[in-house]
Amino acid sequence: MMRVELPDVPGSLGRVASAIGEAGGDIDAIEIVEKRDGFAVDDVLLEMSPGTMPDSVVSACGTLDGVSVLWINRYAAGGNLFLDLEVVEALTQDPASARDRLIDLLPIAFRVDWAARVTPGTDGVGATVVHATDAAPSAYDIDHARVPAPTRLPGDEVYVECAAPFGDDLVLLGRRGGPEFLDSELARLEHLVGLAMTISH
Repeated sequence: MMRVELPDVPGSLGRVASAIGEAGGDIDAIEIVEKRDGFAVDDVLLEMSPGTMPDSVVSACGTLDGVSVLWINRYAAGGNLFLDLEVVEALTQDPASARDRLIDLLPIAFRVDWAARVTPGTDGVGATVVHATDAAPSAYDIDHARVPAPTRLPGDEVYVECAAPFGDDLVLLGRRGGPEFLDSELARLEHLVGLAMTISH
């Protein structure tokens, strides 16, 4: 999975696709993550030719004017992109389990390593895990007052993290090694959390 910033003008994506192909990568899927100030940020799901290193794709894209690779890493969440509409469809199939189901689906939809729903502890210490995916940490210290809206968290040397209010609880996401959560991703998270709460009532 590669996150790339490119000029939001006709032909930019074609130039990036050509560079990826020449470097030994094959594009399986593309999702526009954000548009800002004349640039687009896209997530590109790649299949690499045997023996091809991701660095060659990064170098090839880096030679293009206005193109920056923000992040590239092995994509462990599955073989394709999972769109927000698919998350909503899954939530509506069983409204009673929508809150837990959302946590299960967030790692795929946001290309993160883990998601958790926690009830913050007293003074932000010793949060209780309500529901979490397998890779999530088992303990959290977080203050609900610090997260009045979807917010980037400091994370640690391994993960970048974000949180969003989820009723009396919080949703936490962790992504190993980056990239940082974009404003558009925080807005998507707020939207999906709100839908899960509405569906589950």
